[in-house]
Amino acid sequence: MGMKYRIVVKPHANKDEVIEQDGQLIVKTKSKPIDGEANRAVIRLLSEYFDVPKSQITIKSGAGNRHKVIEI
Repeated sequence: MGMKYRIVVKPHANKDEVIEQDGQLIVKTKSKPIDGEANRAVIRLLSEYFDVPKSQITIKSGAGNRHKVIEI
């Protein structure tokens, strides 16, 4: 069992980035929340942020929501 993180996703952002604000991770992505496009971008960005393979990141809850729980 890995670490779980609560994140907030902001689609349609000006740029792709992961920031920590008030102890919470905010993932901004240029991707649109259509057909899982934003979720794939979130996994890619978190993979780069935590320096782990994309296959080690799972969205545990909130796949259709801006508020998600991910596990690494």
